[in-house]
Amino acid sequence: MGNKAKSLNLLGLAMRAGQLVTGEEGVLKEIRGNKAQLVLIATDAGASTHKRIQDKTTYYEIPFYDGFTQAEISHAIGRSRTTIAVMDAGFAKKLKELLQSEG
Repeated sequence: MGNKAKSLNLLGLAMRAGQLVTGEEGVLKEIRGNKAQLVLIATDAGASTHKRIQDKTTYYEIPFYDGFTQAEISHAIGRSRTTIAVMDAGFAKKLKELLQSEG
């Protein structure tokens, strides 16, 4: 199993553990509150959504990843979403490790 598949499985686990916030408004709220540990946005999200999330994560210095499609994210967490915030530091750390070693 590749790191991308492991990352998506970990997202599903984080969702079941209640450690994800999904949806653009919820994610923006967690970014502004400086509670999000990692933010993921679908590569096929709208340009304005993508820019808004990326600008906020840059300003608040929160790690940002945009390598999954909406279909991959939705399948992993069981809901149709384009934007996710990982709230738990442990899940975020493991995800970042998997995503960095993917390439």
